[in-house]
Amino acid sequence: MKKEYGMIQFNYIRDLVTLANEKSITIADIVLKYEAKKSQLSEEFLRKQMKENWQVMKEAAHKGILKNEKSASGLVGGDARSINNYLSKDSENFSGATVLKTAAYAVAISEVNAAMGKIVACPTAGSCGILPAAILAAVEKYPVSEDKIVDALFTAAGIGIIIARNASIAGAQGGCQAECGSAAGMSAGALVCLAGGTPEQIGDAVALAIKNLLGLVCDPVAGLVEVPCVKRNGFAAVHAMLAADMALAGVKSVIPVDEIIEAMYKIGLAIPKSLRETSEAGLADTPTARKFEGQIHKI
Repeated sequence: MKKEYGMIQFNYIRDLVTLANEKSITIADIVLKYEAKKSQLSEEFLRKQMKENWQVMKEAAHKGILKNEKSASGLVGGDARSINNYLSKDSENFSGATVLKTAAYAVAISEVNAAMGKIVACPTAGSCGILPAAILAAVEKYPVSEDKIVDALFTAAGIGIIIARNASIAGAQGGCQAECGSAAGMSAGALVCLAGGTPEQIGDAVALAIKNLLGLVCDPVAGLVEVPCVKRNGFAAVHAMLAADMALAGVKSVIPVDEIIEAMYKIGLAIPKSLRETSEAGLADTPTARKFEGQIHKI
């Protein structure tokens, strides 16, 4: 059911695009007004809160890059630093500096989460590295004002609201497509916003990012948000950046973004329970994973 707060209402990405075009405002403006009306807080206060969230995101990224701290299980930790060190070498690499920096930041933030550090769940803890990594790497290459970064974050928030309302952002309900897939869509839209793209391009970026992660299962080893979650954040952040570039280049999704979100919901229902965060199947059921599980959870 479509929710309404004053004159601002949206339940689909197409609503955001239509409102932005009709009112000659940005998607970020729409989401900010929606949140202000819903929370009964001022837009100024909400922007201040988002700036604080951005500071937490940056701190987590830099902490994860600098430290070599392992998680309590010992399964993850130090990979972000390795990627960053590899990037810093004089030798050639296949991916390029921006891609590797994006992956390093995403893994770094996810490693901080695994080590019980402070992160922003965007939209979840399991996918916390994707959005901040994509934005941080982007603004390091093309510096913009903090206000523009905040606009990008509100754009991402609006996309997340719509996905949560029409599909799911929980791995236990929809598989990892609901977590890393949703975060990739949010990130792609945020990047297009940063680049000054149109509302239509934001919608296409979300569509391109999500539809190519449809069906992604949630099969965490030993039930922990570590393997494959941490490194998956790195891949999804890079995936989001490519989706944004494609949309900005004029590539359009043949299937409309709202239909893709509906498809994600239906696919989530079809994914068996064993592949929805229960650690009963997939990578979690490999011999190596079961060995680690026994070591980690032994009494």
